[in-house]
Amino acid sequence: MEIKKGCVVKSISGRDAERFYLVIKAEKDFLWIVDGKIRPLEKPKRKNPKHLRKTNLQVRVEDFTTNNQLRRLLHPFNYPAGQQEGNTQASRT
Repeated sequence: MEIKKGCVVKSISGRDAERFYLVIKAEKDFLWIVDGKIRPLEKPKRKNPKHLRKTNLQVRVEDFTTNNQLRRLLHPFNYPAGQQEGNTQASRT
């Protein structure tokens, strides 16, 4: 199960655990990941592949030239249905 450029991956360790990212570059021992929000295209994070889990989604990296496009791709993964971004208060009755 090799992780390649263009794979959507889930971080399983570190401060960014449980978040989804897009691999924009694959080197011998490291992957460079971005999410368009915390890690913009201009500042990718170098991550060890053993700290990532591959998903079934594979895209062309060249199709994502802006951080907004990247956030739209990853939004359904990072914020599943029913979960609002930034909504930490319980609903009042």
